[in-house]
Amino acid sequence: LLGHVEPHHVPRGQLLPIRFEESQRPRRHRHLPHRAHVVRIPGPPARGTQEKENPPILGLIQRGGEVVLHMLANVQQTTIRPIIEATVAAGSLIYTDEYDIYARLEAWGYSHKTVCHGRGEYARDDDGDGFCEVHVNTMEGFWSLLRSWLRPHRGISQEKLPVYLGFFQFVHNTRRRGKALLGALVAALVT
Repeated sequence: LLGHVEPHHVPRGQLLPIRFEESQRPRRHRHLPHRAHVVRIPGPPARGTQEKENPPILGLIQRGGEVVLHMLANVQQTTIRPIIEATVAAGSLIYTDEYDIYARLEAWGYSHKTVCHGRGEYARDDDGDGFCEVHVNTMEGFWSLLRSWLRPHRGISQEKLPVYLGFFQFVHNTRRRGKALLGALVAALVT
């Protein structure tokens, strides 16, 4: 469960804040050979759904802890609630952006603070100590890493995307590279 990781600098039993946000699988680009730039597919940007072949992905991350990824059928409270309740310890402090699917987190038993990207707010110092503790930048950074890793794997089908997400989640959470990653992967497959 996220919220129960106890690093050395956190008093025993105190829950760490969780940051999470939804993202979408990047829309396909059309490359024009006679130009050096990329042209986006026409159409307004919108929240993805599996029917639109742009499935939303919910990401939950704890600073210094593990990440959890879920590909969603849609971005609705009824879809994310069971995932949150199964993954995040009750009473945990959750930081999100202002998207309305997170509006009921307090009613579900979590502490909740938001930043409003629409007003240009990306981090906020609530207690005046000079450290901006309210942000979702940890998750934003993770999305950047995931997109960079997925970019060479062009044309991933929706059926196989959860496998790619699961592998990237495993790699991130084991925090090992090279031969050490291979050993961790073999150990996970054997057990």
